[in-house]
Amino acid sequence: MIGLLLSDDHPVVRAGMRALLEAEDDLHVVAEAASAEDAVRIAETPGIDLVLMDLQFPGALQGVDATRRIRSMPNAPRVLVLTNYDTDADILGAIEAGASGYLLKDAPPGELVAAIRAAAAGESALAPTVASRLDESQRAGDQRLTVREAEVLALVAAGRTNREIGQSLFLSEATVKSHLVHIFTKLGVGSRTAAVARARELGAIRAG
Repeated sequence: MIGLLLSDDHPVVRAGMRALLEAEDDLHVVAEAASAEDAVRIAETPGIDLVLMDLQFPGALQGVDATRRIRSMPNAPRVLVLTNYDTDADILGAIEAGASGYLLKDAPPGELVAAIRAAAAGESALAPTVASRLDESQRAGDQRLTVREAEVLALVAAGRTNREIGQSLFLSEATVKSHLVHIFTKLGVGSRTAAVARARELGAIRAG
């Protein structure tokens, strides 16, 4: 039996997942969490083998950081990200934080169940579209942004100055400028506006 923790801030989503997953003989929902903080706290509960983790939550703590904290625990449960977001920064951030898999919420039920079983067994469980995006990123070579570069550019897209970006990410202004130089070089652009447009086109940061 695979014990599950459902971490999503939408009660309807959790209810739907519970109904779907508990119809399987080998899956059991042990607990639910409506915030990333709750997910970290509850993940230490005995009997939880896998955490289904959304990426976006209200509050300061988000899914990637919660995943990192959970995976650093003794006898840590596995984490399978289940989200609507599929940018390079989201995917790479989750995998670097220790997630065993990454699935989108529009996945067919059978694909979700199979991914849960694979992730609980310690196998990689990537949605086909996510695996394809990672392949595209690798083929893109030098255009691929690091997680930190994507974070910097996302703040540029939000209209932040270099000083504000540095304060948000605990970086010096010089380091922010260095990241921007690397970003411009990788994307083959010469301005902040062009960098944001190109990164959105590549799916490296979120649109809108």
